[in-house]
Amino acid sequence: MNIVENFDLFAPRLINKKELLSSGHRACSGCAEVLAVRLMAKALGDNTVIASATGCMEIISSMFPTTAWEVPWIHVAFENAASVASGIEAGLKALRKKGKIDDRYVKVVGMGGDGATMDIGFQALSGAMERGHDMIYVCFDNEAYMNTGIQRSSGTPMGASTTTAPAGKVSSGQKTWKKNLPEIMVAHAIPYVATVCPSYPLDFIRKMEKAKNIKGPSYIHCFSVCPTGWRCPSQMAISMGRLAIETGVFPLYEVENGHYRLSPDMPKKLKPIKDYFKGQGRFRHLSAEEIDKIQEKAITEFNKLKEKEKFLKIGN
Repeated sequence: MNIVENFDLFAPRLINKKELLSSGHRACSGCAEVLAVRLMAKALGDNTVIASATGCMEIISSMFPTTAWEVPWIHVAFENAASVASGIEAGLKALRKKGKIDDRYVKVVGMGGDGATMDIGFQALSGAMERGHDMIYVCFDNEAYMNTGIQRSSGTPMGASTTTAPAGKVSSGQKTWKKNLPEIMVAHAIPYVATVCPSYPLDFIRKMEKAKNIKGPSYIHCFSVCPTGWRCPSQMAISMGRLAIETGVFPLYEVENGHYRLSPDMPKKLKPIKDYFKGQGRFRHLSAEEIDKIQEKAITEFNKLKEKEKFLKIGN
């Protein structure tokens, strides 16, 4: 008889059972983003204040006069979630210093989608990280402006068809490569940057808990499958997220004080990217040559990441 139970059975018992994002919200069937937000809230716990940009998670969770949030939460404009979060952090610090509130540590979190983070709110995010605010920013990346009609963002991958970068006779969809915002955040020399996906919940929660315990700015980039915008079956959200990791489209890794570490969930050998594409309508138009071009890019970027881990490894 084993003294320790199988880890896959034992580990979930360590997860916070309290739900800080309640059921009854209005998320689409199969939405992986709301699952990610639920996991984030579990990892952060009660002593949390969240500033949320306009987007899907704001719409589905706060339809007046109801709310799905069990922690203090404020809806702000597309462009200023990071600014508001940094202001809340500074305000709490000042109130503690004056003895106006108790000395309980409260983690401030800014959150937004890829459009609100990588495009409209990028300036505010960069400023908050550069100033060193004790906060976490979480980008929930579903690779387009899904809330307003599936328009392209700088998070939209090469070749994907959206309403503002449609595939047709003279176009193959999105014409630029996806912006690598986690690496841009690493360039800000902040203490912690990580990528996560709700298809790997234990990895997700571990990284969120690490960010929570770091004093200073942290950035978490979450891959959030959107069946509606990606035109894939709603029951495929978790498996589609796993395929993104298994093909190297979205590697799971963390960067702690400049040192890189790939997640143990990353495969030793990547699956072909066509396995990931074939279940999504947004890539249905791509030719074999176009798929090969994207495949080559994915392998190149993944190899770069492995080299960074080799030479800038945590613990060295």
